[in-house]
Amino acid sequence: QAQLVESGGGLVQPGGSLRLSCAASGFTVEHYAIGWFRQAPGKEREGVLCISTSDGITYYSDSVKGRFTFSRDNFKNTMYLQMNSLKPEDTAFYYCATATRYGSICPPTVTEYDYWGQGTQVTVSS
Repeated sequence: QAQLVESGGGLVQPGGSLRLSCAASGFTVEHYAIGWFRQAPGKEREGVLCISTSDGITYYSDSVKGRFTFSRDNFKNTMYLQMNSLKPEDTAFYYCATATRYGSICPPTVTEYDYWGQGTQVTVSS
């Protein structure tokens, strides 16, 4: 069964950087696109971006363009979300997920994701 485990969250000052990890088991990130999501207190979960197996990025949120990017380590079966120039409004619980129906490509909508990690908290504050 597919499983995803996020880590790397924490407290960072505005303008700082943080790298989140999404470790997969039960499937390989070489063959499945990975999406990142976040949920701030009192708000609905929103899509951040998706990385296809060919390293194409689909941004679900315009607010992270130019600040968030990704990397991968196929040997560790892990995807990373690199977050730069962080703002207080980036504070949220961050999740990674995969949409098994879509496999290697990013699904067109965030509702297609069916396997989720447990999330990791990111707090941007001075």
